[in-house]
Amino acid sequence: MSEEKKHNYSADSIQALEGMEHVRMRPSMYIGDVGVRGLHHLVYEVVDNSIDEALAGHCDAISVDINEDNSITVRDNGRGIPVGIHKKEGVSALEVVMTKIGAGGKFDKDSYKVSGGLHGVGVSCVNALSDHLKATVHRDGKIWQQEYERGKTMYPVKTVGETDITGTEVTFLPDTSIFQQTIEYNYDTLATRMRELAYLNKGITVTLTDKRNKDDEGNFISETFHSTEGLSEFVKYLDSTREQLTAGVISMEGEKNGIPVEVAMVYNTSYAENLHSYVNNINTHEGGTHLSGFRRGLTHTLKKYADESGLLKNVKFDISGDDFREGLTAIVSVKVAEPQFEGQTKTKLGNREVTSAVSQAVAEMLTDYLEENPNDAKTIVQKVILAAQARHAARKAREMVQRKTVMSIGGLPGKLSDCSETDPAACEIFLVEGDSAGGTAKQGRDRNFQAILPLRGKILNVEKAMQHKVFENEEIKNMFTALGVTIGTEEDPRALNLTKLRYHKVVIMCDADVDGSHIATLILTFFFRYMREMVEQGYVYIATPPLYLVKKGQKREYAWDDNQRDLIAQKMGGSVNIQRYKGLGEMNAEQLWDTTMNPEFRTLRQVTIDNLAEADRVFSMLMGDDVPPRREFIEKNAKYANIDA
Repeated sequence: MSEEKKHNYSADSIQALEGMEHVRMRPSMYIGDVGVRGLHHLVYEVVDNSIDEALAGHCDAISVDINEDNSITVRDNGRGIPVGIHKKEGVSALEVVMTKIGAGGKFDKDSYKVSGGLHGVGVSCVNALSDHLKATVHRDGKIWQQEYERGKTMYPVKTVGETDITGTEVTFLPDTSIFQQTIEYNYDTLATRMRELAYLNKGITVTLTDKRNKDDEGNFISETFHSTEGLSEFVKYLDSTREQLTAGVISMEGEKNGIPVEVAMVYNTSYAENLHSYVNNINTHEGGTHLSGFRRGLTHTLKKYADESGLLKNVKFDISGDDFREGLTAIVSVKVAEPQFEGQTKTKLGNREVTSAVSQAVAEMLTDYLEENPNDAKTIVQKVILAAQARHAARKAREMVQRKTVMSIGGLPGKLSDCSETDPAACEIFLVEGDSAGGTAKQGRDRNFQAILPLRGKILNVEKAMQHKVFENEEIKNMFTALGVTIGTEEDPRALNLTKLRYHKVVIMCDADVDGSHIATLILTFFFRYMREMVEQGYVYIATPPLYLVKKGQKREYAWDDNQRDLIAQKMGGSVNIQRYKGLGEMNAEQLWDTTMNPEFRTLRQVTIDNLAEADRVFSMLMGDDVPPRREFIEKNAKYANIDA
């Protein structure tokens, strides 16, 4: 290209990308990313169309198949996408829906009063990011079909048969040029979302089938999700590993100020607050006006009851809104015709009218329950009083942590080996199991940007500890202090302040054995319960040290699992020497650097939260008191765990 051409910035230089082309060039704008999360989001977009049919009262069965080639088939028994000629576009409405960004019945209030999905990009976005997509519509007694390659139609809509049913079927194969990391779908990730949708839309049956795998009887792996009680069943599922404090689930479903509101809640003996909120089936993990309404209604109603019943007459300290939510698991779901989303990830509801609707609904629900269940009411208030006492103790313990964090002299933990770099974005800290491994890591690290904090043994299980015990724990205090974060304000005792965070990579580095996995889980539980924002902002990682060193003469290769070990041994041929690393301390500093700490060769697994409600349930199950579900989970998921009797 000539210099003149290269620097000739004119109107011709501006690319006006339309619709599908723009999706392909900037896919992350539409589906979040082109990694594992974005890949699964494609399925959710197609399923959302079927859910919208269900919300409109025209569909009660949805099936999702993961096919052998990792293509996905979603079918429903709704009305079927219209196939008639679209007046403005001059082609079939099916083609318009599949190839025009922002097209669809969701924007017609007569067709859909409420719909899921945030941006209205829907199935056309999926089509643009698929190598191949086939849409089959059962409607008006005929079967209609159209296929597409990377969003472009292969032929006009045609009839391929007759039918006496209605519905839509979409099969798509993600484009490997877009999803370069993987197009392999995770069954459990999809199952979690399908289960959630079944709870949020009671009466709908959602079936998920994995045609890549079969069970012991030769049948495809499959699950069917259906709920008759809705959120009440959802709360029971989420709280199944905790000890309930009240006899049953407190729930309500109705319409307030024209807004459908559904709430279910239960108190348990834990110290965690677990609130999950949804708008039109979207998990609003940043909260919003519906969650504010729930909190207002809960606090006002419980405090009024406690005051009037005389249960607070001997309490000498103030009781805050947080005290009413300790040990509470609750789900709030609202359906809003025109939701206004805000926040960093567009998952915070901003509609002001929703606050009073939810507040009124919760107040009525709770008032009736407390009057009809005086024993439960007394138990809840006693729990609130204990929570207030613990909060006062926690504030004192937290203040000790804060003072230690902000001290200019001797403020950092004695065991911390800090790095010389001061820009947090360039710094990383390794939380290392034990002094032995910590010593090796200190020798092997790059002192410019890598800090090491050894942790002594297994840290406190925060899932079963009161808040003040958490802040009094020495290892946890050291983590707070080393990271430079502070926690708690008068308004919100759990608020996390990351403005002085000293490292943007926090790497959990434990032994590759059962004990190491347990310690890593304890640390992750602490981050999930007390530093969730760090996980959500992508600061937390897990190191992956190798399990084996395979040697033959001067040849050396590391293996991270048994299959890799066997392949390396086979490749080397003959007699090889295999060393099994039982812990990080068995490696020398050079080996630890080469395999686990060197940014050029290491593998770090970033910790993400795909589904907040399911993550909450899993942490409760793994770190709580109920053994059978934990045992079942480990047997299903652990490849190298020895399950003790």
